[in-house]
Parts: sequence; structure tokens; C-alpha cells
Amino acid sequence: MINKNPNNENFFERVYEIARQIPYGKVTSYGAIAKALGAVRSARMVGWAMNASHNRDDVPAHRVVNRLGLLSGKHHFDGTNLMQQLLESEGVEVVDNQIVNFQKYYWEPSVSSE
Repeated sequence: MINKNPNNENFFERVYEIARQIPYGKVTSYGAIAKALGAVRSARMVGWAMNASHNRDDVPAHRVVNRLGLLSGKHHFDGTNLMQQLLESEGVEVVDNQIVNFQKYYWEPSVSSE
């Protein structure tokens, strides 16, 4: 279970702020978001934030994948292959639950100066 303390909520909001910046038709990774937040070892926490965001229409959680381009969070989306369908509707090519050309679709968030 996710600990709902103020620090987590603040961290989650910072994750969502970066996720909102991911361009249409692009993806980034949990680790890249953690790095941008200055919390390099917090990729798993970014994953928890993405999981907790599914009731928020303003957070494009489907654009966040693992470091290899795998749709590792797909089981948190309602419906069959919804994460893949959302990405493909943006022109991102996905085969066997993996971004076919991860380098082509990858977006690197800016690293925080904090």
C-alpha cells in the first residue's frame, strides 16, 4: 500500500508536473522522471505515482514506460491493452508490449536544478 504522507503527495505532484510535459506521441521512463526530480534512485516511487494518477485526466500516465520501452504499467489501466491503444492513437508504434523504436519516441525531461 502506498504511504499517503505529505512528502509522498508533494513528490507525486512533482512527478505529475513532469508527466504533463511529455509531448504527444512521445514517451519517457520512470527513471528519467526520477532523475529530473533529483531523486535518481526513486524510479519505483515514480511508478507508484503513475499508478495513483489513474483518476486524473490531466496526467498522461500512458506515456511513462520502463527504461527498455516496455509497457510495464499496462496492468494498471482499465480494459484490454488500453495503455498500448492510447500510445498507438498518438502514433507510437508498439509491438509485443514494447515501444518498437524507443529512441525515436523517447523524450528526456529537463533535470531539476534544485
